[in-house]
Formats: sequence, C-alpha cells, structure tokens
Amino acid sequence: MANAKLGEALRLLGLGETAARLYRALLERAPAPLAAVGAAAGLDGSALAEAYGELVDAGLASPAAEGGAVAPVPPAAGLEVLGRHRAAELDESRITVGGAFEAFRRRRLAAYDDDLVEVVTGEAIGPRMRQAWASARQQIRQMDSPPYFPIPASTEDALATLARGVTQRVIYSRASLEQPGHLEESIEPVIAAGEQARVLPSVPVKLVLIDDAYALVSLSIREADVHHTMLVVQPCGLLSALVALFEQSWRDALPFHGRTALPGGLPPADRRLLWLLAGGAADEVIAREIGVSRRTLFRRIQVLMARLGAANRFQLALQAQRHGWL
Repeated sequence: MANAKLGEALRLLGLGETAARLYRALLERAPAPLAAVGAAAGLDGSALAEAYGELVDAGLASPAAEGGAVAPVPPAAGLEVLGRHRAAELDESRITVGGAFEAFRRRRLAAYDDDLVEVVTGEAIGPRMRQAWASARQQIRQMDSPPYFPIPASTEDALATLARGVTQRVIYSRASLEQPGHLEESIEPVIAAGEQARVLPSVPVKLVLIDDAYALVSLSIREADVHHTMLVVQPCGLLSALVALFEQSWRDALPFHGRTALPGGLPPADRRLLWLLAGGAADEVIAREIGVSRRTLFRRIQVLMARLGAANRFQLALQAQRHGWL
C-alpha cells in the first residue's frame, strides 16, 4: 500500500512510471552501484540511464559517478521544483481548456446573438411596446417606474388587454405613485379593471414580461428623465433570470389593490390615502393626490389609526391590509 501511494504521489508530481519504479528501488537498495539499483527495478542500459537522469533532474537522487554508489537525496528541494513545474503545467492546462471553451461558446452563440436580444431606440419604442401588449395571450408581468416613454393610449391598451382575459401583475415603485397624475390617470383605472398591483420602494429594473415568450427591458437615463433605449430579450438564460427576478420581487412587494366594494364604508379618498401610505409616498404627495391640505391629511390619518387601533403609521398599513382595505 505504501509503494502504491508513493508511486501515485510521484506520478502526480510529474515523474514517469519507470523513474518512479527506479526511485522505489533506490530507497530500498541505496547506497549501492547504479547497476544494482537498476537490476532491482528491472532496468538496465539506456532505459536505466534515462530513468535515473530523470531522478537527478528532479532533485531526488545524487549524480552517478563512474563505478560509484548512488543514493537518494533529501527531497524537499526537489519536490518544490516538481511542485512548481506541476503547478505551471496545470495553469497552462486551465488556460488552454478555458480558451477552447470560450472559442466553443463564441461559435455556439454566433448564430443566435442576433436573435437573442433586439435593441429598439427612439421613436420605435412606442409602437414596439404597443405591439407587445397586443401580442400577450396569457399574462403580462411588469415592473413600473419613471422615467416614462410617452405612449399615446397606453392606459387604453392595458384596459383592452385585461378585457381580453390576459392577467396583468404589476409591481409599482414608490416613484410611480409620486409621479404627478400617474396614479389617477394610469394606475387606478387598470386596478379597477382587474390588474393585480403591488408596490416596492424601488424596482431593480424597468421590465415587461410578455407571457413566457420575451421581455422588454428599458434602459433609462434617470438623471435626465429620459427613456431612450429598450431591449427585447428572447428565450434564453437572461429571460429566465428576469422571470425569477420578477417573481421574487412580487413575493416581497406589498399588495396595492383592493376589493371592488369598499369595506366598512371606507371612503374612496381614505382608501387611496392608505394605498399611498403603504407604498411609502411622502406626505406632500399623498395630500396632493387626494386633494387635501397637509393638516387635513394628518387629521384623516389620526382618524384611521384610531379606527383600526394602530399606534403608528406602520401599524396602520398593516391593520388596513389585515382588514382587507388594501
């Protein structure tokens, strides 16, 4: 067993099988004439000379003098040299194999790159997005956040899609709710028509998933409030990752849609107040959206907190959700 382990160790360090056999014989016979060591290993002539030369080059044996005895030498230095050579060979192998795989990957994807991602810019964005909505058959999943590309009749397109029986799930960012007029003109009508809506403080990407067929990914310049480029991603690993990102974000988001009937006689303005409050909108935004002063807003919040037994705004949002008001 010891000899087998030694042979394997020497092989891993780069020694050939013949040299390793000779080294085992050297450990058993030395100091002794080279011919005697070679005879113990079953070697002679040029094969013996070549194998022993390999041991000397590796720093594992002393040079053979004419007619003199040979012996192994302390292996530390030799093993260090062998280890470095082996590491260099492994690095070279990794580079070679890695390069070969990259070449394969480039060849493999070359025929598909043009089809996997389509880049849409400028005025072509609007028609492409309307075409996407019209092509949906089962569901649309969306992450919504400013800046917005101006698309005429976009709300009507969403309502028409819902009317065709297509499920819509949308995650709105807080900035979506704070965009002047966007809540009343674009969000609330589609929620009332059956859209499933949730809200997060922010969304990681502006995204529209059409069925499981493809995705629209917006590339926006937030600082300039410009939406100028969109990627259309066809089925591939990236599309799968975008689907997973949406589903995880959907699980983390707070529900932002209510029942058709207002529970407990809750006025529409108060229900809207709770939506905005749960979404994290600022007081100024909430007051503007429901058309009241900040003083009136505070008074309404205090009334709702008392009605639900909430000690703070977080508890108010939580209790409103539990009571079906969100």
